[in-house]
Amino acid sequence: MTNGDREEVRVLSVWCQHLSLNVIKTKELIVDYRKKRTEHAPILIDGAVVEQVESFKFLGVHMTNLTWSKNTKTVVKRARQNLFPLRRLKRFGMGPQILKRFYSCTIESILTGCITAWYGNCSASVRKLLQRVVRTAQYITGVKLPAIQDLYTRRCQRKTHKIVKDFSHPSHRLFSLLPHGKRYRSAKSRSKRLLNSFYPQAIRLLNT
Repeated sequence: MTNGDREEVRVLSVWCQHLSLNVIKTKELIVDYRKKRTEHAPILIDGAVVEQVESFKFLGVHMTNLTWSKNTKTVVKRARQNLFPLRRLKRFGMGPQILKRFYSCTIESILTGCITAWYGNCSASVRKLLQRVVRTAQYITGVKLPAIQDLYTRRCQRKTHKIVKDFSHPSHRLFSLLPHGKRYRSAKSRSKRLLNSFYPQAIRLLNT
């Protein structure tokens, strides 16, 4: 929200009058890319001030001004921690296929958690850190493992096809065919941040 955000919060508070809204667990995350940032008045809900935070964890994903730096650091750390049991399994004599299955269920699952939301805007250095985890796991298992970029592309394609087929999906309208019916209309984006986000990326994948 850019304009009238306080009014929207007030309307939400009134709408939730019959619900128990826990202000302590409610946080305000301000996303502002302007060089000169302005002070934002605190949000009040039933007279209580909503805490302003720099980072917020939602469904396992850390959001920090949409830079995803904290989230990727957490992902890499968790994935590296699971390399230890992978090494232990190899020492116990487990075969390559079992090691690969363990990798897919643990490390790969961590690396690809909500990857369509954050990977597109990761820097080259962060992508190298993520791929380094994959290479280490590949060395341990002795099996060829899919690169993190390929996993991201595959997840994007899978999610995109689900949205295109589901006419009731809120984002279905973003995928519209051009008059000739062979390619999808490209999403307009003024910034590189938006260009690298999921929907523009998904449309480009559909058109390739």
